[in-house]
Amino acid sequence: QVQLVESGGGVVQAGGSLRLSCVASGNALSTYSMAWFRQAPGKEREFVACISPSGGTTYYGDAVKGRFTISRGNDKSRMYLQMNNLKPEDTAVYYCAADRRSLVAQVQGAYDYWGQGTQVTVSS
Repeated sequence: QVQLVESGGGVVQAGGSLRLSCVASGNALSTYSMAWFRQAPGKEREFVACISPSGGTTYYGDAVKGRFTISRGNDKSRMYLQMNNLKPEDTAVYYCAADRRSLVAQVQGAYDYWGQGTQVTVSS
């Protein structure tokens, strides 16, 4: 069983930065692809970024390209999302997810394990 715990959310002014972390426990995740999704109030959950098991392949949603960077720790049990130039429309609960088939997919249905989420609020 895999448990995912996000941290690093908070309140920041527009133009600021935050770094989210996701720590995995349970099974080793060295062969799992991982991803970040977000959900704003009244909206569907949205793909943010995903990363391959090695960290060599990454994909980003159009809304965050050029501003967000996804990465993995050396032991592969940690994942990060560096968020720069934040905008009010980035306000959402951010979730990390893991896929044991390592599809590096951009759809939430591909992911088997989810964290509880961390709130990010960007004020204008």
